[in-house]
Amino acid sequence: MLYKPLQEEVILNITIIIGWVVSFGLVTFGIFNGGQLDWFIDVPSLAITVGGTIGCLFASFPLSYLKNLPKYLKLALFPKKFNPQSYIEQIVEFAKIARTKGLISLEDSANKCEDPFLKESLMLIVDANDLDKVKSMLDDATDFMCERHERGRLFFEKGMSVFPAFGMLGTLVGLVNMLKGMGADSSNLSSGMAVALITTFYGSLFSNVLFAPIASSLKNSHEQELLCMQIIEEGVLSIAAGSNPRLIQEKLEFMLAQTDIRRRAASNNIRLFSTGRELRLKQKEFSVEIIAEM
Repeated sequence: MLYKPLQEEVILNITIIIGWVVSFGLVTFGIFNGGQLDWFIDVPSLAITVGGTIGCLFASFPLSYLKNLPKYLKLALFPKKFNPQSYIEQIVEFAKIARTKGLISLEDSANKCEDPFLKESLMLIVDANDLDKVKSMLDDATDFMCERHERGRLFFEKGMSVFPAFGMLGTLVGLVNMLKGMGADSSNLSSGMAVALITTFYGSLFSNVLFAPIASSLKNSHEQELLCMQIIEEGVLSIAAGSNPRLIQEKLEFMLAQTDIRRRAASNNIRLFSTGRELRLKQKEFSVEIIAEM
């Protein structure tokens, strides 16, 4: 048996696309409802808000980090999908093997695992390492993963705070220009007011509609992967401790959300109902055949 890797599939994050379309669409609808789109297109405001934010973000991170931005964007748009329940089932199978044949028998199963974290976790207990040492090593691996993921979304989380800041900076610039032009040409007054208001609009729009969903998508993907790694760690340590497979399954399922547990229970009930129904049909067919022969 070749065990599944930690990520089962990579698909388009359709919710972030729908969210962007709805957000920008409704904002555009609100603009056209009593206004004009060109009223909200102001080059000086874009230069202050967007240009200032990009410059600040690029100055805040090294070039080696900025080279990985396309990869982080891809992870946000095409996140890895995880199935914790499948890992619970695999770990229960490993527990049954270890209980009947011993921990050393898990070496073959570990070599068939495509997921490196699960493979290394099994090999640690196969090599008869101390459980406290194994737990410490697995905790360190989880902590390092959390640090990597946190660095990955740091650019977008920082952008969420920098965009409104430069929007406010543009507002101050617009107010200064407006006040300086109060005694002169009235066109300077209107242009200064436009910069003051539109920069705040740009800052809020790009921060909440563009950067926030990307950071949230990366965080959601991180939490799913973290849950799988925690399940693997708890399961492997329980196997090493010689726990009953049924007890391990119940322990790991407590880590899942209640909705996932109810969904799995409902699925099991449907399968049991279908199996029972098939048995009753077969019994009826058998009885009919006996009566026909008589």
